[in-house]
Amino acid sequence: MKLTTGIRLSWPELRKFLHQHLTEHVLPFWFPKLIDQRYGGLNNCVQDDGTILSTEKYLWSQGRALWVLSKLFNDIDQNPKWLEIADPIANLLTDYGRTTEREWYFSLNADGTPAKEPQSIYVDGFCIYGLTEYAKATGHSKSLDVALEAYTQASSKLDDHCLVRTMPHPIPTGYQAHGPLMLFAHVFHELGILSDREDIKLRSLELAERILSQHLNPQSGLLHEFVVLGGQKDISDIGQTSIPGHVVESMWFLEEIYRYHCKPEKIILLLETIRLHLELGWDDQFGGLFLATHLREGRPKWHNPHGKIWWPHTESLQALLMAYAHTLESWAEDWYWKIHDYSFTHFPNWDSGDWFHNLDREGKPTNPYLQTLPVKDPFHLPRALIYSIQILDKIGEKNDCTCSSKTLARRQTTC
Repeated sequence: MKLTTGIRLSWPELRKFLHQHLTEHVLPFWFPKLIDQRYGGLNNCVQDDGTILSTEKYLWSQGRALWVLSKLFNDIDQNPKWLEIADPIANLLTDYGRTTEREWYFSLNADGTPAKEPQSIYVDGFCIYGLTEYAKATGHSKSLDVALEAYTQASSKLDDHCLVRTMPHPIPTGYQAHGPLMLFAHVFHELGILSDREDIKLRSLELAERILSQHLNPQSGLLHEFVVLGGQKDISDIGQTSIPGHVVESMWFLEEIYRYHCKPEKIILLLETIRLHLELGWDDQFGGLFLATHLREGRPKWHNPHGKIWWPHTESLQALLMAYAHTLESWAEDWYWKIHDYSFTHFPNWDSGDWFHNLDREGKPTNPYLQTLPVKDPFHLPRALIYSIQILDKIGEKNDCTCSSKTLARRQTTC
């Protein structure tokens, strides 16, 4: 099912469209045909048409796939087939995914033997994320135990910049990155709720506060992806880097955290931050969001500076529905349809079912910008579709934390 650009569906019609896109196009691209039926796990090195480039299994992709399958079962479709596909992935992570020092390998060979040694804290995050959602779906105590053990190690790493490795995008020397903080704020929040561990919930809240206090510029309202260690912002090109899609994703992560902790005044700030970064990252000439921009000069920068990448658009679609559900304000609805029209006009590969990863500035499919890591996995797109379906189910319903921004400002003690 394709949409005609410029036509705004009703919210029920949009829900039907997104659900159909998820179940009839995106999921069949991945499951079960890209599952390794012999050894378990997901074949995650694939081209946009589904051609397998390598059988090497990157663990952050395995954790992401595990999360999607478990979330599908938990919140969309309690068909046992999703857990039947998820079980071998969970076993791969818990039984083969770590070194004797309990560090996560970067990747495994097809048979589960180590391929690449530990080199990214993002692997910790996505494996915890997937195992947490899987434990929620199955009650599998081993998965939760491994997630909790991994939490202890990851949490300690975040307080020592020398231990925060983020290959294939290393953090510039002398800087602190927003990316690890945002991921673990979200992951720890989910783990803390499932395990009912107050210390983990508070650790998540602490990371959220670090993002807003150290990376967000209170004068401009814009977020610096990199700050000098300790939180100082500088005027170098590194210090002036903004990744709008990261910011939008981070803000919906933080919305969940602050809503849980009943801090509606923070949510007002998060929604305004989303709006500002969409304005910063939007290409007025050809449409779509640039991957990264220079905060002072506004010019595109970083990898493939004039290209358009799929995931900032999926994160924006979900975040804007969340913003609209909170405020019912026209700016969120208008931005949603602006990005929806661009995304569904340019990114879907209707022949294969999934989305193209990369477009050039004019919106034509091109090669992935990161040739050294040929990873494609079922994550940003299905996650955004799942959450969007859930948000659309709530739009129009009265709940304690859905109100206009003006009402939010008056209701700082109720949530």
